[in-house]
Amino acid sequence: MRRLAAGGPLVGLAVLLVGVFFLSFFLGPYPVPPLLLLKVLLAQVWSLPHTWSPTVEIVVLLVRLPRIVAAVLAGAALSVAGAAYQGMFRNPLVSPDILGVSAGACFGAALAIYLSWGFLAIEVSSFSWGLLAVLLACLAASRVRHDPVLALVLSGILVGTLFSSALALIKYLADPYDQLPAITFWLMGGLGRVTLPQLKWMIAPVLLGVLPLFLLRWRLNVLSLGEEEARALGLNTAGLRLLVVFCSTLATAATVAVSGMIGWVGLVIPHLARILVGPDYRRLLPASLLLGSSYLLLVDDLARSLSVAEIPLSILTSLVGAPFFFWLLLHTRRGWA
Repeated sequence: MRRLAAGGPLVGLAVLLVGVFFLSFFLGPYPVPPLLLLKVLLAQVWSLPHTWSPTVEIVVLLVRLPRIVAAVLAGAALSVAGAAYQGMFRNPLVSPDILGVSAGACFGAALAIYLSWGFLAIEVSSFSWGLLAVLLACLAASRVRHDPVLALVLSGILVGTLFSSALALIKYLADPYDQLPAITFWLMGGLGRVTLPQLKWMIAPVLLGVLPLFLLRWRLNVLSLGEEEARALGLNTAGLRLLVVFCSTLATAATVAVSGMIGWVGLVIPHLARILVGPDYRRLLPASLLLGSSYLLLVDDLARSLSVAEIPLSILTSLVGAPFFFWLLLHTRRGWA
């Protein structure tokens, strides 16, 4: 009975994700009835007579499906990375971009837009520069021996500042009538441009980043106790910290490369999941994944439904995330660690 009660919130979050997933197919300027949607989806598995128009299939499979799956992947990646970082750094204010991955990825995308590269090249440049930014932060932190965690945070802040300054320079030099609006719009974040080929490119790094964190989530409980306590319990803290950084960076960089900047998800969602299931990472990471996926799906639904022109995701996540985080600070009595 105790295990069942502990798993109750996770079951509820899984049901919520499934419900939001199918609800997202119905929202948009082109309505698709529920029964017709079910037929279109089942026709991809079983041989069913096509009684619907080709437009319906295009809208469901080529427009909404990639966007919905991308929102699930992005929400899961950012939430899991944020939860893992908050435990590793033992800091409730840590988010997935603490080591400069978002700043590096944004600089890479802006540089590619400035050089007039194609969309695929923009994603590759964004992903590569995001990984490079974290690599530079880790190399700088490796030179400091007395406090590796603090050194990693400070190195990430410095690298992030460096790439943010380089991004500002690119925006200053960009053509104000063509390149600058494209850079600005990309930085605001959005999933409207996601297609099936881009989705396939996103799935692999997100899974490679999230799955190892799930397999090692019980070790994150030990790591969150502190450096000395974890070493006393026989944990290789340096190796585990490097693995957490690599996996979180891989998932975050792939997300930013496809969707642009989406803030507050990796900061707020782990706190809400911690309220629901507690600080035990064996339940916290699955709860963060499910809750983050549902949250970003709902925000994306609002982004394409509130007005005729699509609202950038970073605007909505900030409008929702900042007040909610303020509410958490005022009303939460349960410790985060």
